[in-house]
Amino acid sequence: MRIYPEKLAGQLKKNLLPIYLVSSDEPLLAQEASDSIRSACRQADYSERQVFHVERGFDWNIIREANASLSLFAEKRLLELRINSGKPGDQGSKVLLEYLERPAEDTVLLINVPRLDASTLRSKWAKALMDSALCGFIQLANVNIEQLPNWINQRLAQQGLSADPEAIDLIVARTEGNLLAAVQEIEKLKLLSNSKHLDLETIQASIADSARYDVFGLVDAALEGDTERSLRILAGLRSEGVEMPIILWAVARDIRQLTTLSQQTSQGTSLDRALSRVWPAARKPLFARALKRLSGAQWQRLLKDAQLIDEQSKGQTIGDAWTSMASLLLQMSGSRLAIFQQQ
Repeated sequence: MRIYPEKLAGQLKKNLLPIYLVSSDEPLLAQEASDSIRSACRQADYSERQVFHVERGFDWNIIREANASLSLFAEKRLLELRINSGKPGDQGSKVLLEYLERPAEDTVLLINVPRLDASTLRSKWAKALMDSALCGFIQLANVNIEQLPNWINQRLAQQGLSADPEAIDLIVARTEGNLLAAVQEIEKLKLLSNSKHLDLETIQASIADSARYDVFGLVDAALEGDTERSLRILAGLRSEGVEMPIILWAVARDIRQLTTLSQQTSQGTSLDRALSRVWPAARKPLFARALKRLSGAQWQRLLKDAQLIDEQSKGQTIGDAWTSMASLLLQMSGSRLAIFQQQ
């Protein structure tokens, strides 16, 4: 049976179902729903927990055996089945249908899958679980960029906080659709702020006071043309153990957008119209300066450099990804220097 996310807590208080199927592409939302189920199991003395990761070559007989056997200590248990592909295959489908017919006693089976597409939802195993009164099906919708400000507003309210629209826009800009990062930012603001209402100045101050170097601040410094600051932030990120793919994601995202904008302006689109797609609006001046600083061909070349850095970080190409990233940032900021001397 379908359980809407906002109804899950109420259902768990009434009774624990033998099976729960949590479906989502949002790691934070899936984690929170699963944590609610785990918490309810702990409160009901389900003291044993086993986790199974379904990957290529997974032996589904393990689930059959777990279903047939008693708990090691004859206690209530939670079995977690994580199907990263979202599709159990023929053997897995058969095992899940068998389990649904005779769920193990004193056992809760928690199945985690990505958001199921239309064809998978019509499959025999998925329909059987969704239609059964023994299974709670929780499908969690993605939060798109347009919905994110309202989602953040709701999360702030849950923490007893409120914020000006400009302040919320800044949080959105810093997290760029990453819900986990947004929640962490809100928790940090709650700790650092003395006020229950957050304005733009309050959030900017908390950002400035934070000892953590910021990936988004790194990109903005390069777009601003502040060579020294961008290299200082890069060194700070490296010293804090931030991995290159995270930095590259933020840098490449803006280079990709600048490449597109440059192509549009070269084809006759006015700068104002091209920049209308830049969000949040506070970043438009940064993009305008960057577009005037480098040509479309140069942005295209930097996009290829970003691909090279990705290969270097994975060990697929010779070269040091950190040195290459420093060179890329220098070029973004308008410097001809392409050599990064590590302090």
